[in-house]
Amino acid sequence: MDILKSIVPGVVNCLSPHAQREFSYWYNSAANFENLKAELDRLKDERESIQRRVSEAERKSEKIEEKVEKWLFSANKSIEQAAKFIQDEEKANERCLMGLFPNWIIRYQHGKKAETEKEALFKLREEAERFDDRISYRTIPEEIWLKSHKGYEAFESRRSTLEAIKNALIDVDVSIIGVYGMGGIGKTTLVKKVARQAMEDKHFDMVVFSEVSQTPDIKQIQQEIAEKLGLELREEAESRRASRLYERLENEKKILVILDNIWKPLDLGTIAIPFGEDHKGCKLLLTARDRSVLLKMGSKDNFLINNLNEEEAWRLFKMMAGDDVENRELKSTAIDVARACGGLPIALTTVAKALRSKSLHEWKNSLRELRTPSMVNFEGVSAETYSSIELSFNHLKGEQLKKIFLLCSLMDNRILTSDLFKYSMGLGIFKGVNKMEDARDKLFALVHVTNNFNDKIEYNSSVFSQKNLSIFCVK
Repeated sequence: MDILKSIVPGVVNCLSPHAQREFSYWYNSAANFENLKAELDRLKDERESIQRRVSEAERKSEKIEEKVEKWLFSANKSIEQAAKFIQDEEKANERCLMGLFPNWIIRYQHGKKAETEKEALFKLREEAERFDDRISYRTIPEEIWLKSHKGYEAFESRRSTLEAIKNALIDVDVSIIGVYGMGGIGKTTLVKKVARQAMEDKHFDMVVFSEVSQTPDIKQIQQEIAEKLGLELREEAESRRASRLYERLENEKKILVILDNIWKPLDLGTIAIPFGEDHKGCKLLLTARDRSVLLKMGSKDNFLINNLNEEEAWRLFKMMAGDDVENRELKSTAIDVARACGGLPIALTTVAKALRSKSLHEWKNSLRELRTPSMVNFEGVSAETYSSIELSFNHLKGEQLKKIFLLCSLMDNRILTSDLFKYSMGLGIFKGVNKMEDARDKLFALVHVTNNFNDKIEYNSSVFSQKNLSIFCVK
């Protein structure tokens, strides 16, 4: 072999460039093989680096660039192929003539393949270096309620209203649609259902939702809409914030803006929502208790949401209370309890969940409480609604749980557990707890227990005004 190496340079010089390259595959086979292994290790390191950045971006809910995803797929495939080739080469280091001479043909083939594989890995590594820091981008997260149909029950008595609202949304001559009815009747649930279907039917590219409440905060409403559009409003001046939001909304070809739980007329110009002749592609869907509020805001197509009929009310009540209500001993009382809820979805849902798996005595006592007229009269809140929420509150176990519930009711709709923890500690709700960690565990345990009541807390925010909630909590 040493003799061959000594005469090779002179022979190679006599060959054409093409022949020299082909000859080098045989002559440099071992070196090519080692170069391939080194390049494979470098590409693996690069892949790990890219994958770490991808994982970090995914944890931030960012979208990975398509070219990066394709690169990772190609890199994984090439690394797997190269690793297999190296493994096979090391196992099958074949020789002929009882090991006296190497198998020249196989040596040439493997030397050539090693060089080819190395070049492919090198190109992939070069491609990765051109990514710089741009491997992902922020996306606008879709509203959770737009993805899920959970919480909506299709009632026949509301089907025609649902269809009428859908038709109004696609009517080019209608820019504002209103939905009205008493608190707890199901306006929010219905408009969310309409919005989901409109998105599924491709009538809109985007839906944004903002709850207005009894004391509207224009800046907060603007911020909420902007966040859902991926827009950052850093300006403090209201006019500049309005201009930026207006321009951003104008860029959306087909967008539905839902303003929920409006108690008094809002100036849409102040919020900066373009509609009508200013922006044909922007539709407004409003909910309020009073039809006059909608009319003052320029909504001519307004739809009333009525109470559920007795059959629908019983179906919803039974679904929430469980099959036990069909028990012969309990059924008549359960039917009376359902009737006492007055066909209000919030009352039916709240009471049914509170009485689920309770004894007959508790059902009868609850029926007496529901039939007892409430001495409290809240604006826009029916006696059935108040009584049902009061009943479910009374069924919460333990004073700590009740205090957490009331505290949540007094807070904003977006309740952060960190804020809830601070207020709970400041009010001394957790008795006999000396360590911060223990208090935090206690809070999370109570919040977990109240998961079944989350809908009630949300309903409280929309059914009651902040003032009414304060009275309810004091009571």
